[in-house]
Amino acid sequence: MKTLEVLRTIASGERSARDVCEDALARIEASDACVNAFTERTAARARAEADAVDARRARGELLPPLAGLPYAVKNLYDIEGLTTLAGSVINRDQPPAAADAVLVQRLAAAGAVLLGALNMDEYAYGFTTENTHYGPTRNPHDPARTAGGSSGGSGAAIAAGQVPLALGSDTNGSIRVPASLCGVWGLKPTFGRLSRRGSYPFVHSLDHLGPLADTVEGLALAYDAMQGGDPLDPGCHALRVQAAMPTLSLGMIGLRVGLLGGYFRLNASPAARAAAALAAQTLGASDEVEWPDAALGRAAAFIITASEAGSLHLQDLRTRAQDFEPLVVDRFISGLLQPADWYLRAQRFRRVYRDRVNALFRDWDVLVAPATPVSAPAIGTEWLDLNGTRQPARPAMGLLTQPVSFAGCPVAAAPLWPEGTGGLPIGVQLIAAPWREDLCLRAARALQDSGVAHLRSPTPALPQRGRE
Repeated sequence: MKTLEVLRTIASGERSARDVCEDALARIEASDACVNAFTERTAARARAEADAVDARRARGELLPPLAGLPYAVKNLYDIEGLTTLAGSVINRDQPPAAADAVLVQRLAAAGAVLLGALNMDEYAYGFTTENTHYGPTRNPHDPARTAGGSSGGSGAAIAAGQVPLALGSDTNGSIRVPASLCGVWGLKPTFGRLSRRGSYPFVHSLDHLGPLADTVEGLALAYDAMQGGDPLDPGCHALRVQAAMPTLSLGMIGLRVGLLGGYFRLNASPAARAAAALAAQTLGASDEVEWPDAALGRAAAFIITASEAGSLHLQDLRTRAQDFEPLVVDRFISGLLQPADWYLRAQRFRRVYRDRVNALFRDWDVLVAPATPVSAPAIGTEWLDLNGTRQPARPAMGLLTQPVSFAGCPVAAAPLWPEGTGGLPIGVQLIAAPWREDLCLRAARALQDSGVAHLRSPTPALPQRGRE
């Protein structure tokens, strides 16, 4: 059952929240030996939260908007009583979290039921979730392939039918890449829209938190539940616009939609270009739009990412370098070796870049682009041949997402299934001006209603425990 059906059956009493919780725990138990999405399960907490929902319904109380909905979170979110791993072994030495992350608190207040913590790239520095400490998360549509990253566990858990909702983080594309490769919906809100308090940082200048879900309605409900200022997070904007769900019924009336070309066409495979073109055509786009300085934006994002991330882990790099993943430690060290002038120039350029990007939205409400250049590569892939050029496979997954997040724009990722991928998805980005998540969600809802974008169950079905 999809999100709205789960919520309806619980609210009506057709099913108890406890039954829904037990079914989800059973699905995780049956499939996660194959998928490896979860690093920790919180079954006792989940049952207690589900029982609390059932008790409220039995008393005749009005249920909150996400009452009984199962979800899980990337393991960089604090969960009270658990150590926040952030995909590392170094963090195992830290004490358990004393309180939930703010967004987990807000979902709990909305009645959602937390089932556990999800696998990720170490310290969120990657696009494939090929974690050498906790094992790779596998794509439910082909377990030999990557689920994307760094929120790979979040995307895979939804695609595998383990949960209808998950939380991830997105610095350079880490919600949109697994959404694209796993064929689920994702939302990277505007930079500063949602509180980051209680999440393990990666790059303070670029980190975003947001949901992945089985439907647009799931994204919108979670987004609305998590909005709101946080006086203890100076990077969180106090603006709150309860606009997600109401605007879903307004269709595409009056929206001006463009298809991004240039950089976004040159760095996309034929299948990725076909997915974006189909989405744009469905939304009524007729013109191709040039995103200003996309390659420079990506380069500057790399500089800021490496510099801030390396500085954050300086002490551990001095004393425990051997405990980092081989895929990550060299990136941290290289960031520390960058001249400070590079970082300062990248930050100055970012201000100019945002102004140039925001000028696009004088003429356009939503811009469409592929989310990843290709569908999911095989686990262990080192190089891609992309339109005749040889690209390092892991960083190439962020080719099309990094220029967008560097501008701080909100983006909905929608799952499409173009030909030429062997039945694998490639997502598209639906990009709007800062603070206009409602427009991203309207466009996403139009694609969902048209049938162009949708979730698919893995085919063939995932191996189940005891039947591998």
